[in-house]
Amino acid sequence: MTARREFMRTMLSSAALAPWSQLSLAGQGRGDDARFVLLILRGGLDGLTAVPLPGDSQFVAARGPLAQLPAAALPLDGPFALHPWLTEMHAMYRRQELLVVHATGLPYRERSHFDAQQLLESGGTRPHELATGWLGRALAANGRKGMALQTAVPLVMRGPGEIDTWAPSALPDPSVDLVLRVQRLYRNDPALAQALERARALRADPAMGDAVEANAMGGGGARAQAVSLARRAGEFLSLPEGPQAAVLEIGGWDSHANQALPQGALSNNLKLLDETLAALRESLSGTRPAWSRTMVLVVTEFGREVAVNGTQGTDHGTGGVAFVLGGAVRGGRVLADWPGLASKDRFEGRDLRITTDLRALIKTALTDHLRIARTTIDASVLPGAASVRTLDVLRA
Repeated sequence: MTARREFMRTMLSSAALAPWSQLSLAGQGRGDDARFVLLILRGGLDGLTAVPLPGDSQFVAARGPLAQLPAAALPLDGPFALHPWLTEMHAMYRRQELLVVHATGLPYRERSHFDAQQLLESGGTRPHELATGWLGRALAANGRKGMALQTAVPLVMRGPGEIDTWAPSALPDPSVDLVLRVQRLYRNDPALAQALERARALRADPAMGDAVEANAMGGGGARAQAVSLARRAGEFLSLPEGPQAAVLEIGGWDSHANQALPQGALSNNLKLLDETLAALRESLSGTRPAWSRTMVLVVTEFGREVAVNGTQGTDHGTGGVAFVLGGAVRGGRVLADWPGLASKDRFEGRDLRITTDLRALIKTALTDHLRIARTTIDASVLPGAASVRTLDVLRA
């Protein structure tokens, strides 16, 4: 039976569902109308580049050449601004759909990507103490369904819950005969039959009609794929029986060298982040609008050191920035208990000091938006975070 299931799983991903989707065998979920998206920026985003303080004398003195932006910064509250490449995010800020949380981070003060990402996804207090993810455990607690827009379920969604995966494929459509044969083969296996029927129903949905063409084109590399996946996420979340939560990710945020180049890796990634979030918003505002009931949380595993290093970049730090956006968000604000950037104000004399626990945003998403019981969150979803308070980020 195990070998047969593995074979059927391969058939689902490579033929019967291609090029439409690659779905796991999770069952249908329940849940209310709230929608949640987690976007992980892997590599450690430099929060002081994404959200600088161009009028702050400490910022200019501390950052040196990194304080010089390629164009005029986009103004936010007080001394804060957005990087000039984040134009779509600035438009959302002006529509009061984007909230910036600065000087935030995990209760982790080391500088390992691997350990920090493990904590970011597991929700633990020590690296590798938990083998499942906080979002997976939270969705399972209320019997809700999630989707990862990649070929494998990321750690943050692992657990006992109902999680699907979706990734683009350029394989041709299966023939009608093949689909009928697979359907007959699955007839006596409820889990496999249910997965096939879900995929066929989604494939026939008019709102998803451009997925085949977009995936078959396959051009544009990682940039085009990130934007395309954001659109797919919005379409899935907008379906009446779709998932309640989705996870996306963008890698490549490690900026040890030449990070201020206008056409460098960090600048290009900021443009990609902006395009990705704009595509997600557009998709969630389509024929089945769900943007008004959506909260998007954009996080990274840690920030960077304040000062420039010897290769015109920044090394691993602690404090950074997070973004909260969506129609359900009371945006147009910057939340920051600002610690200052003078050497004496930095953590270990090096990093932006963390004044807001990142887990406060996670807890807000789970308790205030997804309405998961606080006792459940404190007991099993974010153990060790019972004293962390939620933040005022959502509309009434």
